[in-house]
Amino acid sequence: MTQKRARRPAPRLTVQTRGAVTEVNVSHPEPPLAQVLLMAALGTTDQAFVDGILAQLGNAAMHGGKLEAKALNSMLAMVKGIEPKDELESMLGAQMAAVHAATMTMAGRLNHADTLAQQDSAAAALTKLTRTFGHQLEALRRYRGGAEQTVKVMHQHVNVSGAGAVVGVKAEGGGGDDKS
Repeated sequence: MTQKRARRPAPRLTVQTRGAVTEVNVSHPEPPLAQVLLMAALGTTDQAFVDGILAQLGNAAMHGGKLEAKALNSMLAMVKGIEPKDELESMLGAQMAAVHAATMTMAGRLNHADTLAQQDSAAAALTKLTRTFGHQLEALRRYRGGAEQTVKVMHQHVNVSGAGAVVGVKAEGGGGDDKS
């Protein structure tokens, strides 16, 4: 098992609600540095992207119509955890964080279901969410790998004539020392 190096955490976000207005701010002794660290955590240098993705994470982190700093910081840490290299990876990371949060919510509902209908509903949602997370993880892997696929074509031909059989294997591509 390979060990990952320790990473600097993303800057903490604070949430303040005054009436109908909710403000999200970066909590750091050096605000300009905090902004740079936040951009690095999200794999971007575009402030408009940072504002947009934080708003989207905020929507996904709401509980009971209220934005909680703890949930928002947790989701930001999840996005940072995949170490996004660009905005696309950051968007996928945000989706993965949202799906993970929804998965945990459904797991809780399944554990506390009172009726068979509630249990079936939560189990079905949980299954779909875990499948979706797997697809997202695979999409991230393919994106990072350049989505290159290798196809190896093998053809076996058996020719029987008279007393002997000739068996040949032909592999397309690759190098090798074949002098056919």
